[in-house]
Amino acid sequence: MRKPSFMTPDPNTWLDSFQFSIPIKIRYCETDILGHVNNTSYFMYFEQGRIEYFENLELTDELFSKQQVSVVADLECQYLAQLYLRDPLKLHVKVAEIGRSSMDVHYAVVVNDELKAAGRGTIVLVDTATGKSTPIPETAREKIAAFEGWK
Repeated sequence: MRKPSFMTPDPNTWLDSFQFSIPIKIRYCETDILGHVNNTSYFMYFEQGRIEYFENLELTDELFSKQQVSVVADLECQYLAQLYLRDPLKLHVKVAEIGRSSMDVHYAVVVNDELKAAGRGTIVLVDTATGKSTPIPETAREKIAAFEGWK
C-alpha cells in the first residue's frame, strides 16, 4: 500500500523549501556488515536535527524546561535510497505546520544533493505537571514563522 506523500507539491520543490540543515557524520555502529546505515539510525538523525533546529532558533527554554517538554507523538521515514558509512550526509529540518499544542516537523536526508530519505513527525508540547498538552508559546510561533518565511 502506497502512503500519500508529505513531500508536496513534489520532492524537489519540497526539498528547496528547507531553510536549516546540519551535517551528520555516520558512525560505524549505525551500519550493518555491508556498510549500509541501519533503518533505526535515521530516527536518531531526525532527533539530533530537530534539537539543533530549536537551538538555532533559541527555543530550547520555551520547548524544553521543567514546566513543559516537547514529546514525539508520531514519526515516520520514507527510505528512498541506501546510505553508506562514508556518505557526506546533510540533514534538512523544518517546521511545516503549527497547531495549538503541536508541530509537524519535516526531515530530508541528502547526500551530494540527492534525496535519500524523507521523514515527518508530530511533536506535542506537554505540561510536565499535568501530563497534558499545553499551547505553544506565541514567542516560539513568531520565531518559527519568521525563520520559515511564513506570511
